[in-house]
Parts: sequence; structure tokens; C-alpha cells
Amino acid sequence: MQLWVALPDADRDTGRDFAHYAPAPISLPGAVTRVFLGQLVGSRSPVHTFTPLLGAQIDIDAGAKLDIDVDPAFEHGVLCDSGTVEIGTMTGTTLAVADLGYQSPGSSALRLRNVGDEPARVVLLGGTPFTEELLMWWNFVGRSHDEIVRYRQQWEGADQRFGVVEGYRGAVSRLPAPPMPATRLRARPPPRPITARINWEGRAVTTDKTTDKTGAPTTVSAGDQTYTIAVDGKAVGHADYADRGDQRVFYHTVIDPDFGGRGLATILLEEALNAARADGKRIVPVCSMVGTVLKKHPEFDDITDPVTAEVEDWVQTQPIS
Repeated sequence: MQLWVALPDADRDTGRDFAHYAPAPISLPGAVTRVFLGQLVGSRSPVHTFTPLLGAQIDIDAGAKLDIDVDPAFEHGVLCDSGTVEIGTMTGTTLAVADLGYQSPGSSALRLRNVGDEPARVVLLGGTPFTEELLMWWNFVGRSHDEIVRYRQQWEGADQRFGVVEGYRGAVSRLPAPPMPATRLRARPPPRPITARINWEGRAVTTDKTTDKTGAPTTVSAGDQTYTIAVDGKAVGHADYADRGDQRVFYHTVIDPDFGGRGLATILLEEALNAARADGKRIVPVCSMVGTVLKKHPEFDDITDPVTAEVEDWVQTQPIS
């Protein structure tokens, strides 16, 4: 597998480097692990990283269960490479080949169980949450459209930023970069860990439950021109919207008064705004609640449009649920 590591802003212009490390196998009860980044079960990799990271291959015997001590400041991902593995305690999440299981920060242990009849293999990845915006296009990683344009120009011009591979005997010494798209690229905000299991193609399989201020589990689901929030499985609020060309106009939000003061509107609208970005829509906050949430989240400024009289008149034709 090939992994891409995002460097923090202070280090992202560091010089080219190469490190080779073949970790020794470490025997565990019912498993063998090889730690290639960071440290785990008393084994430490000498490979330098610019942020705290963890990378390890774990081969698990059929029917074996592991409880591994991990850094509670890390978020962790478990990629299933072979077999069938369960991650988590109580009602764990079962991972098939190419599924990625997620564990958010705050836990000092990670439980893995091979629920199949054959040996299984996973890759355990971890690190402190990356809090900076990122923009990735082709093989370039930057923070803005203009940076990507500059990197592409440097690549095409054989700039020393990217170096050369001495002794390469392929037909093409340097792959040509594709042309830039007609529209400007937008950096993504720091991703929020909302999926408990993600298919390799990016399809969400199950959803992690966020908790409100009382600790009650909440879920946000998308419907026809509305997002609904539920507490303990009971629907207690919704946000209505309508798409108008490339704009997503949010015009009505309501939370059951019996559930007021628990931060539910914020949870609901943050998910709705993230979905608007993922869908390539610009946000129009006709609803005052949406405007309030946007003031706390300047990362949406680049896709927020002002509310005009024309939009307000158009909203009057939309249904209120």
C-alpha cells in the first residue's frame, strides 16, 4: 500500500529525503506486528516524522482477540487487508477486505478481533488530528489553487524541487501533469471524523454517533431537501434547504423546545454545511440559525453567499416542514 503524509505548514518545504526501514516482527498473544512508523507494544521505528504518527502491520490468528495500548491523543484507522476483523468493544464494527475502521481520540486501548476462520492482516494507522487545510490535486499537495498551479509549473519545468531518479530506464522519465481544471480548486477544511467505517471507494457504511451536551448520542440524516437530527433514535429537529443552481439556500431550522440548550442546532447545521461543501454547493444563510453557526466557522466563508432580496422572495415559494 502507498500512504501519503501531510506535513505541517512549518515543515512542508523541507528538503527531499529517503528512509528505508524493514521492521522486525514482534510476537503478541495470537498475533504478530511490525511497526514501521512511531511506536507500539514496545517497538519503535527510527523513521523520522514531522507530526506524531503510528503505522504498523498486524497479522492476527484466526479467532484471536487483541487489546492494544494506544496513545489517547491519536485518532486511529484500521485498514483490513485480508480476512474479517472486528474493531471496537461491545457491539464492534466488522471490517471486510478494503474497509477502513475509525477510532476517534480519547481511547487508550484499541480492540481487534479476527472473526474469521483464516488468519487476517490489518494496517493500523494513527496520529494526532491534522488541523490545517489541505488541497490535493494529481500528485501535488498544497493549501491553495495558486500553489497547485505553481507546483505544476515547477514539475513541467523539471524544477529541482522534485528532483530526478538516477538510472531510471522507463520509456518516459517524467509523467506529464494533466492540464489544470477550468475552475479554481478549493482547499478542504480539516476533516471531521464522522464515519465509523468507510468503504475503499469512499462509501459510508455506518455512522459514528456524536453526543450532545448531556452526553446523549445524536445522529444526523439527510432527506429530501432537509437534514434531520435524532437523539437516542428520536427525531427532534430538522433544517430545510433548497438548491438554487450552485447555491444551497438554508431557510428554516427548528429544534424541539424540550431539547433546547443541548447544542443540537449546532450539531445539525455543522453536518448540513459540511454536506453542502461536499456536494459542491455555495451556502446562502436565509435562516438566522445558520448565519449564527457560520459566524463561528470562518472556514465556510469561501463558499458563503449573501442573502439578497431576490433569494428571500424565492424562498417564499418553498415548503416549510
